[in-house]
Amino acid sequence: MVGVALITQLVLILVGGTDVNTGDSAADVPVGTRLVRLFSYFTIQSNVLVLAASLTLLVAPARDGRVWRVLRLDSLLSIAVTGVVYNTLLARLVHVEGLALWTNAALHIVSPVATVGVWLLVGPRPRISWGAIAWAFVWPIAWVVYTFVRGAVTGWYPYPFMDAATLGYPRAIGVTSLVIVLALLFAVAFRHLDRRLRPSRLPVEV
Repeated sequence: MVGVALITQLVLILVGGTDVNTGDSAADVPVGTRLVRLFSYFTIQSNVLVLAASLTLLVAPARDGRVWRVLRLDSLLSIAVTGVVYNTLLARLVHVEGLALWTNAALHIVSPVATVGVWLLVGPRPRISWGAIAWAFVWPIAWVVYTFVRGAVTGWYPYPFMDAATLGYPRAIGVTSLVIVLALLFAVAFRHLDRRLRPSRLPVEV
């Protein structure tokens, strides 16, 4: 489902259709710029991680390994944050219809619920360590730095609460920091559940 939604969104961008992250159409923005912006969204990167982790589990349901644990945890954390932030802060700002409406729901609602739900049901676990949590935050922090640096250069920010040009850096960084704290809370909660829920009965594969 995530793969189909990502491909659909990519096609919409290429043909001048709707960007489901904002509800905006092509207007006068070149397609190259729209593509860069598309893959600059935390939502899109989160769903790419979900797709990658899901495909590796499809091939080997008992998948394990240090790098894979970080990938799996990043997909869980980022898509959970995507679901909460979008549906509490951003959903009312986005107005889409038709194919874009389905794609928007798939990436922002169904994907977060399904990803976390499947993890709760089948794992695999235990897989979440404090070391994996530490490494899992490298990518989100790098994304935050990239977003603010690119925003300072281009004037474009993917989300209103990060728009330093409008809000000022103290407020934009402050709100973004709260989102990182939310991710930390999710990480602690996921680790707790990873230890408390029934372990996977599949043999470990590295």
